[in-house]
Amino acid sequence: MSKSNKKKTTTNIQSMLEQVKVRDFYGSRKVFFTISSILMVVVLLCSFIFGVQISIEFKGGTLSTYSYSGTISENDIASLAKDYLGTPVNVQTGEAFTGEKELTFTLSFSMEKAFSSEMQKELLQKLQEKYPDSKIQALETNDVAAKSGKKFLAKCLVAAIFASIVLILYISWRFKRISGWSAGVFAVVVLLHDLVIVFGTFVVCGFEIDSNFMAVILTILGYSVNDTIVIYDRIRENQNLMPAGTKLTELVNVSLSQTMRRTVRTSITTITAMLIVSLLAVVNNVTTILSFSIPMTVGMLSGCYSSLCLAPMLWTAWKTRVKKESTANNEE
Repeated sequence: MSKSNKKKTTTNIQSMLEQVKVRDFYGSRKVFFTISSILMVVVLLCSFIFGVQISIEFKGGTLSTYSYSGTISENDIASLAKDYLGTPVNVQTGEAFTGEKELTFTLSFSMEKAFSSEMQKELLQKLQEKYPDSKIQALETNDVAAKSGKKFLAKCLVAAIFASIVLILYISWRFKRISGWSAGVFAVVVLLHDLVIVFGTFVVCGFEIDSNFMAVILTILGYSVNDTIVIYDRIRENQNLMPAGTKLTELVNVSLSQTMRRTVRTSITTITAMLIVSLLAVVNNVTTILSFSIPMTVGMLSGCYSSLCLAPMLWTAWKTRVKKESTANNEE
């Protein structure tokens, strides 16, 4: 590129930067950190207050399926089964592929005695007495071992840990001009923040920790880090384009101001899709998918927020502190 073209390009870039309405993101970092800290405390408190419901695929249990007709109350049946069995019972109603109405009981192995055939017959009799016109009949009862679920959980955790390590190594190499290793570490720290928010959504909404939880976790890992990498890439580009000696805080504020609209619009698009899925699930009474769509929506919101307001702020605060310590040591 000739000197005249290079000068023209630099002038155009500076003109473009001047047109961007720069917001002081870094100046509001304490507000962002406080909000995230409060959310972490709320998740912790909710875990103790509401408890964490773990699916039987991870802790073992029994699934009993019954057919019925007419209308029944899930809450009344759950209360009846709990009083008889002496253990919490999750009750769900739905339709089989044949169109026949089905009632499913889910209970863990926490009972002192197993769900024997005698208990199954007595429970069925109590259900028939409570709803004599519903023609309730037992279809099948299956025991679910926790071993396979625990293996699945372990594999997902290993995959998440391995992905985090790969992300740190990739970001360290890809953004080595802006001290990549610290950028990679804080990108993973922010991912942990998003995963905690997703976990809190499961707790508050009363969803069970099951395969849907692991699917949301692994999806958010990829979704959230994508926005963070886009922002890091803009910081790296502006570092070469903006005048030498530009303060790091100014560089970050300009980069975030440039990418904020793109990040928000992308998040709105995907969040809208998840909201539509949730709405259709409620309208069509497909409640099982809600334990995926609702936490995904919250996770996307958290990912958008953390990519803009946490990852760059943490990285900038760290770089600023390291620079101050290095300057102080040189003066000594």
